[in-house]
Amino acid sequence: MSVNTGIRPAGHARVRAGRASFLLHRRATAVALVLAALLAAACLAYLCAAGTSFVAPGEALKVVAGQPSSHELVVGIFRLPRMTVGLLAGAAFGVAGALIQTVARNPLASPDIIGVSQGASALTVGAMTFGVTSFAVLPYLSVAGGLLAAALVYAFAWRGGLHATRFVLIGIGFAIALRSVTHLFMTKGDYLVAQQAQVWMTGSLNGRGWAEATPLAWTLLALTPFVCWAARAQRTVSLDDATATALGVRLGRTRLGLAVLGVLLASVATGAAGPVDFVALLAPQLARRTTRTAQIPLLCSALAGAFIVVVADLLGRKLFEPTELPVGVLTAAVGAPYLIRLIVKGRTGGRS
Repeated sequence: MSVNTGIRPAGHARVRAGRASFLLHRRATAVALVLAALLAAACLAYLCAAGTSFVAPGEALKVVAGQPSSHELVVGIFRLPRMTVGLLAGAAFGVAGALIQTVARNPLASPDIIGVSQGASALTVGAMTFGVTSFAVLPYLSVAGGLLAAALVYAFAWRGGLHATRFVLIGIGFAIALRSVTHLFMTKGDYLVAQQAQVWMTGSLNGRGWAEATPLAWTLLALTPFVCWAARAQRTVSLDDATATALGVRLGRTRLGLAVLGVLLASVATGAAGPVDFVALLAPQLARRTTRTAQIPLLCSALAGAFIVVVADLLGRKLFEPTELPVGVLTAAVGAPYLIRLIVKGRTGGRS
């Protein structure tokens, strides 16, 4: 592998691996490395301290490496599977938010703002109300609900093109309506089922394990080639319509493909961890503001989303111990003020 020092865009390095070559944004690469290091530190802290007993870092790493340890039960059975679900779901939320914000060209657009998460919640809670409580079935219902909600928003927002403001406003309207439908299901269901649904809706990782982590990991692995395509497609979608059309780009199809991929990722993550609010809103903006790139970097968004969820779940378990706060409560406490800030800056003409 070698770096070509020929002509290239400012701030980029051309990397060659055999016959293949690609551009690396230097700042984005540095930010990704920093985020990866922070995420690794957060995961280690989670395995050591997420609970009533502290485990030495060396012992925790032994369990992760598959070596014999007296802390196999605490780390390998209780903490590692739950952390893995949060890690994967956070990464999926981060990428989903980046894709939907790219399509909408609006930092306010995220799955939990435009109705995708609410559609997943409505169908899932409705199924719980009618007796479907198996975690082997609920993730698929979440995906179906998210896709259906996104299709409705897209259909109502399309008027010879996809206008960003109309897309977000219609999405907010659907989100409110679907949230009302969800609460209606909860009032009609059994009390215990309603409690279970309420915990799920707050975005809780309590009780999550390998049964949720394994299918989520395989699904994300299967979607990885499409995410790689999306990283390239972002460049053309970010252009103005006239320029992209002149270059022969089929904007309608590209935007639809990016939107469908984003909805799939958000719905799969919601099925595994519940609708963890504001992660898909925060992670892409954190990635973009730290890298200062023209497009939202998907890798940095994934790392930021995973970091937010893992840290939020760790804090939720430690702040008011032995009482445990759902991860969605912590992410909402940070995300809601940020959403208000975006809206206020948008109204006053500030940059968002």
